[in-house]
Parts: sequence; C-alpha cells; structure tokens
Amino acid sequence: MIRRLIPKSVEELAEWYMRYISPLSLIAGFIADNLILLRRVDVWTSNALLFFYLTVAAICIVLLNLIESGRLRHPLFLKILPLIPVVAQFAFGGLFSGYLSLYSRSAAYAFSWIFVVLLAGLLIGNERFVRFYRNFSFQMSVYFGALFSFYIFFLPVVFHQIGPWMFAVSGAASLTAIALFILILSKLVPDVVRRERTKTSRAIAVIFVVFNILYFTNVIPPLPLALKDAGVYHSVKRTGDTYVLQSEPVPWYQSYLRYSMVYHRLAAQAGAPGEPVYVWSAVFAPSGLSTTVFHQWQKYDDITKKWQTKSTFSFPIQGGRDGGYRGYSVKQDASRGDWRVNVITQYGQIIGQISFRIEDVPTPINLIETQQ
Repeated sequence: MIRRLIPKSVEELAEWYMRYISPLSLIAGFIADNLILLRRVDVWTSNALLFFYLTVAAICIVLLNLIESGRLRHPLFLKILPLIPVVAQFAFGGLFSGYLSLYSRSAAYAFSWIFVVLLAGLLIGNERFVRFYRNFSFQMSVYFGALFSFYIFFLPVVFHQIGPWMFAVSGAASLTAIALFILILSKLVPDVVRRERTKTSRAIAVIFVVFNILYFTNVIPPLPLALKDAGVYHSVKRTGDTYVLQSEPVPWYQSYLRYSMVYHRLAAQAGAPGEPVYVWSAVFAPSGLSTTVFHQWQKYDDITKKWQTKSTFSFPIQGGRDGGYRGYSVKQDASRGDWRVNVITQYGQIIGQISFRIEDVPTPINLIETQQ
C-alpha cells in the first residue's frame, strides 16, 4: 500500500507534487508570508528570502536552457529535468506570494486594487504556469516583472529615499539586471537567445511601459510606505509618547474599516462653532527614511458630483517604528456631508484613505477612549 503511494519516477514525482503539494504550499506560503516572514520591507530576512527566490528562479532558467539546448548532457541533470520547471514555479510562487503580502499592506484599495488583483492573479495562475516555464521569452518576462517588483521597494529601503526619481532608478536597475542576465545566457545558449531575442525584448518593453503607467497613475502602492492605522475621531491628544483617541463605539467588524463611517458631530449652538473633526493616522516607513506626508481633506459636492479639496495639512514622519509614525490633522469648520481624507506623499501618491459622513446631532454622544 505504501509502495503504491511513492512516486516511481521523476516525472511521477513532479506530477504528484503539482497535484497534491502545490495547492497546499500556495495556501501555507501565503499565510506564512503574511504572519511571519514578510511583515516589514526593511528587515534583512524578508529581503534575503525574496533574493533567495530570485536566485533559485535564475538558476532554474539557466539549467532549463542548457539542458534543452543540448549543451548540458550529464545523466543526473537529464534525469531531474522534469523537476526543474516545478522548482521554478515554486520560486516564482514564493515571489508573487511575498509581493502580494507586502503590496496589499501598502495599498489604498480604492486606487491600487488593480495592481493587487494582478499580483493575486499571478500567484494563483502560477499553479498553471509550469508548462510555460520551458519557454525562454516567458521565463524572461516573468523574471523581469519579478525583478522590477522587487527593486521598487528594495532600493528605497537601501537609499532611504522615495519618489518618482527613485522609481526611475528601480526601472533602470531592473533593465540593467535583465540585460546582464540575457547577456550571460547568450554566452551559454546563443542559439536560444538569438531565436527568442525579438519576442523577449518586446515582452520586456511592454512590461516596463505597463509598470510605469501603473506607477504614475497611482495604481502601484507607494511601497515602502504603508498605512498601518487611521480613523476619524472626536478628540486626539498626545501625552508623552501616547496618543489618546476618543471615538464613537462601533461594531467590532466596523473598527477594521476606513470607509463609510458616520461622524455624529455636536452642532453649533448659540453662535458657538460646531465640534471639530480629527483624523489620525499611523504611516509605516522603513528605518532611516524621513519624508513628509499630507492629510488632504476633500468634500463631495452633490451638485458637481465631484470631490473638492478643502484643506491640506502636512507633517514629517520618521521611519523605523513598527506601528507606524503617528500624526493627526483637525478641521474646525467641516460641514455636513460626505468627506474623505487622503493620506498622501509629497509626490501625490496615495498611501491610504479614510472616508466618513458628518451628521449633526443636538446633544453629545457617548464616546470611548483608546490609546495608541
């Protein structure tokens, strides 16, 4: 009975892995990335893990092309050939899982959902990609996308800088790295590179253009920055290193949402101004990075059907705190209606968003107090 469950060949082992182990490893890997392995972009173990996956994928690409071009004929490598695409799939699956974990934490979903869904699609679709990993242009295309996604947040962590010019450096570094990789392969398997050069170059160019479009339209989340927490409050006071926040009690599930909240404001009475509205946020930045973030207050105009910017407040942040660098803004003259506050970088990239509706009430409501 046990003998029947043991794969009898390398081909059967690869098929057995694809059918039984791969779906479970996809789920287990994503959970591990989210809870344990990839919690911060500035931790060396996180980047070492992603670099390990990139290295394994590159080795698999080299071995596949050497064996299939006939330049590597050692019996051992010929025997393990069916397993190499499986290992490549494992490496790329680890990369996509890690990127989905990191980018989804930084995403303001109203704006960045396209990129997050794209990463999720690559992660899920990776389970069906194994047969394509023998195609040179497919290998190079996926590897370039993985490189670019890595450099987007790795280089800002290294240089402690963010912004469009750093994204341009990331793109240049990705193009340089893939060009050097193809140059090495052209020495090892010149016939393969010569045959696939045009198709590969076009695919890489398309991916490069798409990444730039997604970035400059705010679809790619602004890693390494991430909104750890945010909300609308009736009072925000700082005591030492602690923020004391007063908010309305809400159901437990609603406390995890930043959208469609209702702020019951005590209305102006006897010439006194109405109650001020506070928005508090905690923005994570990697150690060594200092920048400025903005709270952009916008109100929805029911006549024009558009959001109009009413106020913008700025404050500097320092990286390194696991819970994010905390700050708040307050608006004294917020009128009734639908509001949203965009937490943005100095370059206009949206880190996160808090939306709420202000409704006037004649008497104060009960508040709860929390500390951050």
